[in-house]
Amino acid sequence: MINAEFWVAVAFLLFVALATYMGVHRMLFDALDQRSARIKAELDEARRLRDEAQKLVAAYRDKHQEAEREAEAIVASAKVEAERIAAEAKTKMEDFLARRSKMAEMKIAQAEQQALAEVRAAAAEAAVAAAERILTETIKGKAAEDLVAQGIRDVKAKLN
Repeated sequence: MINAEFWVAVAFLLFVALATYMGVHRMLFDALDQRSARIKAELDEARRLRDEAQKLVAAYRDKHQEAEREAEAIVASAKVEAERIAAEAKTKMEDFLARRSKMAEMKIAQAEQQALAEVRAAAAEAAVAAAERILTETIKGKAAEDLVAQGIRDVKAKLN
């Protein structure tokens, strides 16, 4: 007697024969080959993208380093420029202070000269007044007046 296992084996063999006759194995192999080709293409694309990404990263690192060098150069240049400007400002300030000091000294000298001239003028006026008083008290008349006038003119001429 034929049991259920026998019929399962017969059905399986018929199924395999039918699948082979219809070319199911070729379709399976083609599908697997296509899937394998698609996976290989995706892997190749992933490798290509990874290589591009690595190149971009390297390029950006180079640009970053170059930008840092430029920034350092700019900072160094700015420091040098700031030092130059500070030195120039210091020099200008020193020149300005020297000019102001010289002008102050000149004004002081002028004030001294003016004060000395005023003192001399005041002394001359006092001397003339004293001489006039002495001469008017000691000499009288027309001769005294002529002598006093002549003396005053001489003193004023010599002092000025």
